[in-house]
Amino acid sequence: MTIAGPARITRSSLVRLARWRDQVAKGSALLEKRRDALVAELFARVRPSIDTRRLAEQQAARAYRALLEALAAAGRTDLAALSWPHRELPADAVSDQPAPVLVRSAAARAMVPGQYEAAAEAAAQAFERLLEIMLAAAPEEFAIRRLGRAIARTVRQVNVLEQRVSPQLNRALVHVRRTLDEREREELVRLRRMARRPKGAR
Repeated sequence: MTIAGPARITRSSLVRLARWRDQVAKGSALLEKRRDALVAELFARVRPSIDTRRLAEQQAARAYRALLEALAAAGRTDLAALSWPHRELPADAVSDQPAPVLVRSAAARAMVPGQYEAAAEAAAQAFERLLEIMLAAAPEEFAIRRLGRAIARTVRQVNVLEQRVSPQLNRALVHVRRTLDEREREELVRLRRMARRPKGAR
């Protein structure tokens, strides 16, 4: 809400400005409650998310250590061959469905025992486990980002009401009230002068 142009100097304008100021105050209070509720929800979601990120970091460290061991045992070319065939994975950051199980056995990869290094299978499973953790965390991370955007938007709205709209209304109210008071005093002085004039005088 903004004031377009100077307010008209009337009693009705004074009442209207006062009503707008009250509405702005109520709207600001409601937005502050919404902001506080969003912040509380954000903190409630962030704490478990921190644990999940820590778990992902730990799993990533294990996965890359396993990859180094696999590279040392089988070499880059053999590992690249073992990565085939590629597969498509369902990923929906906003879905509440449980994350898919990605860790496969050697049989599921069609890997024949004795024809590959055990370190290669360990590295593959470690990265599949890492991907499981990340996919499971994706909906919660998306919700946290959405909450962050909602909080930022609410804070901007509160700031506009409290720092721009409310001061404008207060200044307009003061201006209209002072002008009306001055007019009333001038009218009172004029009436007193008229009352002191002799009858028949102009």
